[in-house]
Amino acid sequence: MHAWLCTNPVGVDALAWTELPTPSPKAGEVLIEIKAASLNFPDLLIVQNKYQMKPPLPFVPGSEYAGVVAAVGDGVTHLKVGQNVACLSGTGGFGTHTIAPAALCMPLPDGFSHVDAAAFIMIYATSYHALVDRAALKAGETVLVLGAAGGVGTSAIQIAKAMGARVIAAASSDEKCALCTSIGADATINYSKDNLRESIKALTDGKGPDVIYDPVGGDFAEPAFRSIAWRGRYLVVGFASGPIPALPFNLALLKGASIVGVFWGDFAKREPKANAAMMGELAQWYAQGRIKPVIDRTMPMAELPAAYAHMGSRGVMGKLVMVN
Repeated sequence: MHAWLCTNPVGVDALAWTELPTPSPKAGEVLIEIKAASLNFPDLLIVQNKYQMKPPLPFVPGSEYAGVVAAVGDGVTHLKVGQNVACLSGTGGFGTHTIAPAALCMPLPDGFSHVDAAAFIMIYATSYHALVDRAALKAGETVLVLGAAGGVGTSAIQIAKAMGARVIAAASSDEKCALCTSIGADATINYSKDNLRESIKALTDGKGPDVIYDPVGGDFAEPAFRSIAWRGRYLVVGFASGPIPALPFNLALLKGASIVGVFWGDFAKREPKANAAMMGELAQWYAQGRIKPVIDRTMPMAELPAAYAHMGSRGVMGKLVMVN
């Protein structure tokens, strides 16, 4: 097998395409022949030693991938050789093969492509947990999605629309806003040239959004929160822009609003039955055509450094997927 090996987490340039022995799965594990692996923001942080999870060295990055079960370890009964699966294990995806915990593998129904599956779990699980579980989104409410053309942003648009909400998508270019419209957004804001607060006010008749979905953080957090509706819910999803904003608590008081943390990874560990039920429903929604990952492009696994560069340029719309 081959894989992109990180021996020193000082950046993407330190990764090396390396031939390694193909491992055998231990009890509770499976060997997966990887067909596709998506590039996520944590995959950039982890090779820079900036992510909260710091795997022992050396490691193979690639948190999310899909492929075919090539071998199963002792005790694995719900998966079999030849079965198509998706997995989000945190590492191991940027190679030709990997060992994964069988419990983390999602069996793929017929018709679920490897490329879509490799771009599915993280973004849709995060957005469903955020909007349905944490925000208790209701049909007819208005959702503002920041960073709306990214992976989690596009999934949030689709899930909010599937729940019957009105969606305002905010992104940094007209091209990104057009993408958001094409997947169901009711209105868009280009915050590179439009005033965010004034645009929100105009698009909501002064009421403000009921739910704000924020995977970006940074400078737009406070003006967005100042625009929230009475009893609004502000979803803290992530900080893709880098800076972690500090919101004045009096704003929550004045609007009767909630600041709600969204940590799907810990939810999946602490509430596995609820998470499994959620993933089952999301798979049904995919089969019904209600949700589908937006794929920016696919690239050969051997071109991973170029893919990292494209992601770092903030030019990705949806998900970028590496294929073998």
